[in-house]
Order: sequence, then structure tokens, then C-alpha cells
Amino acid sequence: MTGKKSHLAGPGIGDYDELEKILPEYYNSLLTPKETQKAIFAAKNYIEENLCKELNLMMVSVPLIVDVESGVNDYLDRDGSRTPIGFHISNDRDKNPIDAEVVQAATKWKRMALKQFGMEIGEGLITDMRAVRKDYFLDHDHSAYVDQWDWELAITEEQRNLQHLTEVVEKLWKVLKGAETHVQEIFPQMKTDKYPDLPDKLTFMHAEDILDRYPDLPRMERETEILKEYPAIFIYGIGWTLADGYPHELRAADYDDWVTETKSKDGKPMHGINGDILVWNPVTKRRHELTSMGIRVNADTLKKQLEMTSQLDFLEFPYHQAIINNEIPLSIGGGIGQSRTFMILLKKAHLGEVSVTVWPKVLKDMCKKKNIHVL
Repeated sequence: MTGKKSHLAGPGIGDYDELEKILPEYYNSLLTPKETQKAIFAAKNYIEENLCKELNLMMVSVPLIVDVESGVNDYLDRDGSRTPIGFHISNDRDKNPIDAEVVQAATKWKRMALKQFGMEIGEGLITDMRAVRKDYFLDHDHSAYVDQWDWELAITEEQRNLQHLTEVVEKLWKVLKGAETHVQEIFPQMKTDKYPDLPDKLTFMHAEDILDRYPDLPRMERETEILKEYPAIFIYGIGWTLADGYPHELRAADYDDWVTETKSKDGKPMHGINGDILVWNPVTKRRHELTSMGIRVNADTLKKQLEMTSQLDFLEFPYHQAIINNEIPLSIGGGIGQSRTFMILLKKAHLGEVSVTVWPKVLKDMCKKKNIHVL
């Protein structure tokens, strides 16, 4: 695939020759490996504590594996390009077997868990989620091992709007900025003119407005250009088909609501009550996604989105039936990439500096040559 279509799913650079050009020359980490570990856990503890305070969340346990028949695993996109790892549990000499999958994200499970844990309106949960995504191209900010703060908050029907989404995003950004300040108080060397800090405020833009500005560019190139002007943005409406015939990015049809009609500040009709936070990474000089989130589908928008994506057969799953029958709370939620966030806060060039996982030899050799300490 080339051009706009190639940018819709399957994130990652996709080429190691290209990656070698992207990784910075003359790189020196601002922290030693030991200091890096201390900074990671200082940031992690701060973010978890303050997300709970700002959004009224509580930490809960989260599954690593799920039953295939539950329908709660996350397929990430709607094109089938990223599939979970499945395995058979023979159990009781195959008399009571289970077909299971390794979690790709806890997006759907969390909404079911709101009911399981008895969360009322305005209450929510957050998880220290671990997942495996085997179909990623392994580059500087994509790994087969995924760590996220997956969170979910119960809301009312009246809160299913752009204003409430924006208010929640601003609280989340306050926590991330606070974590940056917290880490720099512990490690003053992190404050440097070489790598600017995150801006105090996010810029909010619709995917449709960004396409208007850069109609001929693919999605990731549009994001790169807008981030040069606004180094931290929240992009509304990811999943809806735009004027050029493509969505900003493929988004699964059964969790985020990308079909609901909204309006921009200047009154233009828009779609979608979901979005992503992206920032400019001053180390790699590239776009850098921190979180994907949104107000979740209700019974009506679930049906619309599944129909648009030719996936109405999903309605047979317990998770989807629970939404259709209003058996689980309406909610807003998202996943914040932990290692991605640590990369930005600690001004790192590669995910492997803050996350222990598997990397191909070609990438490890490349990083060693560029003085990037991959764990």
C-alpha cells in the first residue's frame, strides 16, 4: 500500500533503512540506565495517583488473557490487520476446554468491569495493563509488548458530547504535565533547552479541519505538519470517513463513538466524540502518540458503526449484547501508553530505553551504533 491508504492501519515506520535515518545522531541520554529506572517509577506513581484524583478512578486488576467467546478482546482496527495470539486450553482432558486469546488492549473489558465493580456515574477504574501485539513493525516507538494505563469512567447520556470529552482530556493533560514537572524536580538535568518541555496547554482540532489544511498529505504526514505548529494536539473524530474518502485512521467500530454528529467552534458540521493526543518528540523530531480515547458507543451508534463496517455479526457477542440491552454503563475511556509517555517525559530516543521486550538484531545493532541503550 502507498499514499493515504498505507497510513490507515498497522502503525510503525515499516522500513529499517528509514528508521536509521530517523534515530538521532550524536545522542546522549540525559539519565543513566539506573537513573532512568528511578525516573520511570517516579513518573508512573505520580501519574497513577493523580489520574485517580482528577478523574475519580480506582486501580483494579486486569486480565492478560480472555475467553474468545466473550468478544471483549480488542482488534484495534476494523481491517483485520492486527490479530490477537490465540491458544487452546484443553482443561479436563478436553471435556471442558477454553479457547483463549492474549489481550491486545482492555478497551472492551473495562466497560464490562464498570458494572462488575459496581461503579456509579462519575466513578471509574484504571488498570496497569500489559498486552501483546504481534503484528506491529518493531521500530523506535512500537513494540510487540504493550503497557498502558487503560481507564474507564461511567457517564450519563447528557455527557456524551464534545464539551465533556474536552474537559476530561484537559484533566488528563494536567496530570501528564504535572508528571513532567515532578520528574524534573528529582532530576534537574531533564530541564534543558536542547529538548523543550511539553506545552502547558493542548490544542484541540478536528481531523476534518486538519485534512482541510493538508488535503494532499497522508494521515501521519498531516499530523507531523500540524505538530510543527502546535507541539501538543488532541485530534477529534478519528474513524469517520473524511472528505477525501478515507478516515483519519481506522478505528474499531465497537468501542469509540466516531459517528455522532458534532460541530466545530466555527459551526461546521463534524463527526466523532473520540480522539488522540499527539505531541512533537524533540529527540526524534517526529510525531508521537500518547493516548487514544473517547466517549464509547451506545446502542444506536454501535449498530450504525457495525453496519458501516459490515460487522453486524459482532452483535452476537455478550459484550455487544450488553451495550444493545443497556446492561453496562455509558462511559468514556482510553489507553495511555506508559512507555510512550516515559519516552517523552525522560526525553528518550527509543522505546527500548524504558521498556524491556524483544527487538530484532538489526534494530539493536542500529541503536548501539547511535549510542542508544536498549534494555
